[in-house]
Amino acid sequence: MAGRPRQFDRNEALDKAMRLFWERGYEGTSVGDLAQALGINKPSLYAAFGCKENLFYEALDLYERTYGCVSPDELDAFATAREAIAGALHRNAETAVDPTTPRGCFIVLSAAVGPPQDEKVRAHLTQRRLSSLEHFTRRIKRGIADGDVPAGTYARAVASFYTTVINGIAIQARDGAPRAVLDGIVDGAMAAWDTLCARSRH
Repeated sequence: MAGRPRQFDRNEALDKAMRLFWERGYEGTSVGDLAQALGINKPSLYAAFGCKENLFYEALDLYERTYGCVSPDELDAFATAREAIAGALHRNAETAVDPTTPRGCFIVLSAAVGPPQDEKVRAHLTQRRLSSLEHFTRRIKRGIADGDVPAGTYARAVASFYTTVINGIAIQARDGAPRAVLDGIVDGAMAAWDTLCARSRH
């Protein structure tokens, strides 16, 4: 007698979709690819997630909850702004080369370019990437208030530099850079902290 068919696990399916989008990007992942990876047919996929775009947004939410580029809580756990930025960068370097997941950052790599009809998705990803800038800016401003960042430092300019480093880590990791190289990039970037704070002062 045949066993009962396995019940559909939406959370498990969403995790598989996240990893597929992470590996191939939005444009490189078709509905057929998703249905095959999730082990369901296309009508079932639409019934569970609505459409490819909605599934992509849900996958992004799962990524941010599970891995994320920059977490405000993570930044606030450090005593100083410099330690917070360094900690976030090193954690991103670690996540970017985790052998259990695709390399790089899902949000950074997913859809920088594409056809006009997917402009909404690209704009959404832009806002997600800008959230890292906002989180870094807020933490540096807190550092100014706490006295561990020099008064007059232009927080957004310093945050922009370190956000660019995060984006670069994602690309280096996808290109095969090992963890030691990524950590070296972070250490080099953090060595510029005092200079950046001094040069960005109003």
